Amino acid sequence: MLLPESVLAAIIAGTATLSASFLQLRSALLRDNASNRTPSAATRRKSRLQLIILLVIIGAAAVSGFALSQWLNEGERAAQAVMQRELQARVAELGRAASQLELTRGSERADIESGVWRRIGAEGVVVTATVPVCRPGCTEADATAVTLCATIPDNASVLEVALFSRAADSDAPWSSSRFLPGQEAAEARFAETYSESAPEAGMRQVCQAFTHWSAAHARTVRVVVRYSLPI
Repeated sequence: MLLPESVLAAIIAGTATLSASFLQLRSALLRDNASNRTPSAATRRKSRLQLIILLVIIGAAAVSGFALSQWLNEGERAAQAVMQRELQARVAELGRAASQLELTRGSERADIESGVWRRIGAEGVVVTATVPVCRPGCTEADATAVTLCATIPDNASVLEVALFSRAADSDAPWSSSRFLPGQEAAEARFAETYSESAPEAGMRQVCQAFTHWSAAHARTVRVVVRYSLPI
């Protein structure tokens, strides 16, 4: 495990101090020994004093090194705490920005979807179907019946349900093939009123029934539902 740079610096400083003190003491002892081959009591006392001084220096260096290490570690911890607080603040800021962006995107998406539904409502939801011929001798009582349903938003207000019917092989424009609710024409009839289903998943259906009892021609029917949305 690697030591922190602060601890290494303290160890190096303490080692340098001890080395310098030891060398000074050794030099002094060598000088004394050179001058006094037979150490006297005063020389021994001086040596002991120098040894005590060395021990004091060693202790002071150790205490100083430890204090320096602690001081450096405290500084590092303080700096790390500041950096951590700054990082947390940046993360929180990014989170707020992301939330605001998501809300903005959600609002824009809702506006786009609302605009699309409004345009569809103005143009009208178109539903078509082809009804086959009825058997020979068919009457309205046993006529072929179909129900055409247009899906619209559940909060939409129905403005118009336009009804059209023409022979399946006819190229006549739809504008000239319009029916009124309940009107009978060419052995065919739309119901007098349309029905609506209960809203489900934000949508509901507007349905129109159609009956056909002609044995001569199949028919194509068309229902256009126009609606508006609240502002």
